[in-house]
Parts: sequence; C-alpha cells; structure tokens
Amino acid sequence: MKTVISTPNAPGAIGPYSQGYAFGDLVITSGQIPVDPATGAIPEGIAAQAEQSCKNVGAILEAAGVTLESVVKTTCFLADMGDFAAFNEVYAKYFTSKPARSCVAVRELPKGVLCEIEAIAVK
Repeated sequence: MKTVISTPNAPGAIGPYSQGYAFGDLVITSGQIPVDPATGAIPEGIAAQAEQSCKNVGAILEAAGVTLESVVKTTCFLADMGDFAAFNEVYAKYFTSKPARSCVAVRELPKGVLCEIEAIAVK
C-alpha cells in the first residue's frame, strides 16, 4: 500500500506531485529545493541553499517516520558544478551515513535555485 507523505515543515509542491510517498519499507521524496516552508524565502548562496534543501528532505522523511540516517540513495542537482565542493561540505553534515548518490549539473532548476535533493530511505 502506498501512502502520500505531506508535511507543513517542507515546501508544498509547486506542481502536480506529492512531497513524497511511503511504499512498503521505502520512503521516496520528491526533489527538495531550498525554499523555507515558513516564509517561502530562498536563502542566498550555495551553502545556505544546500542547508535548506537538506532540512526540507529531513522534514519529509520525519513525517514518514524515518530519519536522514535511513537514506540509502540521493540524487542531487546543481545549477553549477563549480558549487560541488561547497555543496558537499553541507551535504556531508546531514547525510552522515553516506548513502549512494548521483550528483549532476543541470541547466536550470525551479525558481532559479542553485540545488535540489531527492532521497530514497528504508524504514
């Protein structure tokens, strides 16, 4: 049985999708951009944006009853691969279990942000 994950502690969807789904032992988040769910503000700079994206992923996982430690795979999108080192510095503080990961540069991200993170976790 699949269950929609929804929490006010992460930004609401800006399109026809859910924040995440739980299915069996899996929890899958949609990509999280660095929007502060309380204010709608987007912080400046890659470090602050990476931090907010990590917090948003964590909030969705928490709503599903798991933590960042439960993550087994992430996909990370960067607007500029020149931000890779700064992004990794923040990412490493949140994803201490070192899940499998893909990290790619893309031409553009929603709302002009610098990064986006999606995750798959196991209950």
